[in-house]
Amino acid sequence: MGKFSFTETFIKGLNVIEPYLVKDSRGFFMETYNYQDFKEAGLDIIFVQDNHSKSNKGVLRGLHYQVNYPQGKLIRVVRGTVFDVAVDLRKDSPTFLKWFGLELSKENKKQLYIPPPFAHGFLTLSKEAEVIYKCTDFYKPDDEIGIIWNDRTIGIEWPIDKIKDVILSEKDKRLPLLDNHESPITDYPLRITNYPSRNLKGGT
Repeated sequence: MGKFSFTETFIKGLNVIEPYLVKDSRGFFMETYNYQDFKEAGLDIIFVQDNHSKSNKGVLRGLHYQVNYPQGKLIRVVRGTVFDVAVDLRKDSPTFLKWFGLELSKENKKQLYIPPPFAHGFLTLSKEAEVIYKCTDFYKPDDEIGIIWNDRTIGIEWPIDKIKDVILSEKDKRLPLLDNHESPITDYPLRITNYPSRNLKGGT
């Protein structure tokens, strides 16, 4: 070991990971994932899919998760800065429905490992941001569900004071509140369709 620093958050299994960076006059080199090092740190995980997204300032993606095929995700930013959030959806967890958020950026090179089943989302704080994340299962659009970003039960403290407007996709505008939500994971009173758009400036 020694190539990575693993710091478990107050939510069990949710880890902030910092790689060992080698710098010289040419630039830098770092490993972003090493199966053996992760396994020795208690994260025995294999990834099957890599995703890369680009977002403009104010874009908020989430909160998303898959029901029958939950994905573990290793998140990092290669351009810009985002505020990344994970919400614990494990019914037997002492931190059920608790959230954790931190800034991930090109500069700090921190990564966040989010185990399944968690809901995930991020808010773009810089002019543009590119996010790369590795997944432990394949994306299955018919299995995806979500929770509205400003749900008061969860109470995420998004740093919206750092942006002018929150920008959502049409799908994310229609994500349900937990009170109107049904999922085998959360046991809340299903799907993302036919929910009215909600005020994006806070509240619901």
